[in-house]
Amino acid sequence: MARKTGPAPPPEAPAATDDEGERRLLRVAGDRGLSLTERLAARVSTSLYRTPLHRLRLRGRYPLKLLGVPQDPIPGDAAIGERLVAGRMIHAGHMVMTRDLSFSEAGAPPAWQDWANGWEWLRDLAAATDARAGAAVAEPLVARWLARFGVFDAAAWRADVTGTRLLFALGHAPLVLSSSDQVYRSLVLSAMATWARHLDRAAFRLPDGLPRARALCGLYAAGLLIPGGEARAAVALAGLDTLLAALVLPDGGIVTRAPVDALALAELLLFTAAAAPSLGVRPAPLFADTLARLVPSLRGLALGDAMIGGWHGGAVIGALPLERLAKRAATGTEISRAGRWSGYHRLSAGKTILVIDAGPPPPARVSRIGHAGTLAFEMSDGADRLVTNCGGTRGLASPLPAALADGLRTTAAHSTLTIADTNSTRIREDGANKGALGLGVEEVVVQTRHSEEGHWIEASHDGYARRFGMTVRRRLFLSPDGEDVRGEDTVEPAPRSALQRRVDRAFDIRFHLGPGVAATPTADGAGALLKLPAGRVWAMKARFGPGGGLVTIEPSLWIDADGHVHRTVQLVISARTEKAAASIGWSFKRAGK
Repeated sequence: MARKTGPAPPPEAPAATDDEGERRLLRVAGDRGLSLTERLAARVSTSLYRTPLHRLRLRGRYPLKLLGVPQDPIPGDAAIGERLVAGRMIHAGHMVMTRDLSFSEAGAPPAWQDWANGWEWLRDLAAATDARAGAAVAEPLVARWLARFGVFDAAAWRADVTGTRLLFALGHAPLVLSSSDQVYRSLVLSAMATWARHLDRAAFRLPDGLPRARALCGLYAAGLLIPGGEARAAVALAGLDTLLAALVLPDGGIVTRAPVDALALAELLLFTAAAAPSLGVRPAPLFADTLARLVPSLRGLALGDAMIGGWHGGAVIGALPLERLAKRAATGTEISRAGRWSGYHRLSAGKTILVIDAGPPPPARVSRIGHAGTLAFEMSDGADRLVTNCGGTRGLASPLPAALADGLRTTAAHSTLTIADTNSTRIREDGANKGALGLGVEEVVVQTRHSEEGHWIEASHDGYARRFGMTVRRRLFLSPDGEDVRGEDTVEPAPRSALQRRVDRAFDIRFHLGPGVAATPTADGAGALLKLPAGRVWAMKARFGPGGGLVTIEPSLWIDADGHVHRTVQLVISARTEKAAASIGWSFKRAGK
């Protein structure tokens, strides 16, 4: 049977009203944990985009064709694409049948709405079908979307969503522009040009961050590939140049301190850079230069299993995305070890790798889901994780239960020291800024040293200074052969503390063990024998001060890159300060080869 051309929008998809669009925008803003100021800014921008002046700005010449089609360098999920072919749009744990689709489903999580309205599902569809079969699925959905949101809608036309939609529409044009129906093709091309005109102003109203990068990348690609966009491309590229200087730190870290954000930015830049080669020209140097800093920093966070831990809100990153980046970046084989600006440090010797978070949590203005895990570390022996943190949520295919997601952000979910079962940086529990990080760690002081005798790092933080009048210091040593890891955690009276009388507190040092690690307590209650999945054995030993202490084995968990929850165990060293001070030494030593 021949495929129908020129798919017509269904009558049950009425255009959204202005009030509906704004309500959805503000609901999404609230779900994302935006501050009151950011929500007010979104409302003001929405009002401006509804004015006759902005509608006049959206008018202009409509293109008859695209000048090129960039190749999407990131493979989609064929399983999601196959479900889409079967009539189910599934993302972020939410499913909508395409026969009932309106793109503004009540109850759909913000992540699903952004994915659907950003047309990111085109990548998954392309992974599951050829261009002809994919177009048969995509074009009716595109027609339905245009019927619903052909004019400005606050949520669907949000600048970062619009930039994403432009980039995916351009990169997967064969799926959305294969119809022989010239009316439909004209509608799609006209919509692309209109979105670009909208972004000419809307992209620059966003605060610095990944959303602005998505808006500017879509604007830049549109400037290159839609006829007459030379000036637009130049302005967008200049905006990206300024933005990336603020987002990417001198050592290649990202300002949010979440590796998943660095990965998302790197993949976004790869996709955007592909626009120029589709025209037969070289990409702007900005893209390669930024990737050359991002990729070594990301690789420096990977343990022996080639995966990056779930730092500061992000989920664990698997090996495949890092392999892709390594093949496409000029510095793909380089590894960054010391992060003066990023806050991460890497120690490695033999088969042992340690990654330490020796930086303050990201401020709330750049990240709403940072972790209170200062001075936590992860450790691997070969491909086995020995010590880890519990994980993160951003980047998972399906959301975790809210209580679990909140718990992953706490200090206790990290392999670090906790005083009085209290987070080293507050996580706000109510109000407009619920979930944002509050007072706590403001300064982390770091010293490192490397020699033939081994590798040392010493770091301290002030997260408990205001509340308890105490600071925390951690020293780590890795032997040259990688078989001896020694540490010391010290609690000290905070200098110049406002507290006149410090009350002694109980504290715990946690080592969350990797999946498959079996722990057996030693008879003296001061350590444990740890058997790794590969069969190697490590001995953990604690050395207590005059006040004594205890090592216990307690339940824990680890969230992998696919969102699966692994039941694990943790070693907990428990002790108490005396005169606001304490020092606990500990070690991990490999037993045999």
